Amino acid sequence: MTLADKVTSIRLILAPCFYIIYLLPRFLSSVYIAIPSAWTVPILWIIFVGSAITDLLDGIVARKRNEVSDFGKFFDPFADTLTQVTYFFCFVIDGILPALLFLAVLYREFSILFIRNLMLRRGIAMGARIGGKIKTVSYVLAAGLALLASSVARLGISGGFYLILVMAAQVVFIVSVVFAVISFFDYISVYRKTPD
Repeated sequence: MTLADKVTSIRLILAPCFYIIYLLPRFLSSVYIAIPSAWTVPILWIIFVGSAITDLLDGIVARKRNEVSDFGKFFDPFADTLTQVTYFFCFVIDGILPALLFLAVLYREFSILFIRNLMLRRGIAMGARIGGKIKTVSYVLAAGLALLASSVARLGISGGFYLILVMAAQVVFIVSVVFAVISFFDYISVYRKTPD
């Protein structure tokens, strides 16, 4: 693995950590261990920001050290997808994001993996396209707003502010799903134009 790939792999460690920390208070309360969930807020934000930083750094490192590889073209989007799906799953469990849109995200991501495999059979390692990068940024914004809403609830700040954050997260999530669908058709178009 190159240094860029090692930076990418950090996200594969952080994603399950986010899941465990996010759902730990819920699990503990189900076994009658009541602890406040406010302690999770700074840890979740550190993981979230850390993941975003590694997503920026791996590309910078790969280009600077001339480590752009076919493996990296698959590994980076794979790490992104696992991270984003983990976030969205947590927020769906808490009722912040709608399950139907989460399902659309899952369908899109699995379909893109399938297209990438088809392209690989043609000898082409398809990296992220500009539409996919825009989709990723919108996913991060939606997840950030959802995490902000969750943080407000965990800190015991209820009322209108929480609802505004939930609505904002849902609107950005809808927009991100639209970007995801548009970018999916872009990948389909590239596949169709590629000779067998």
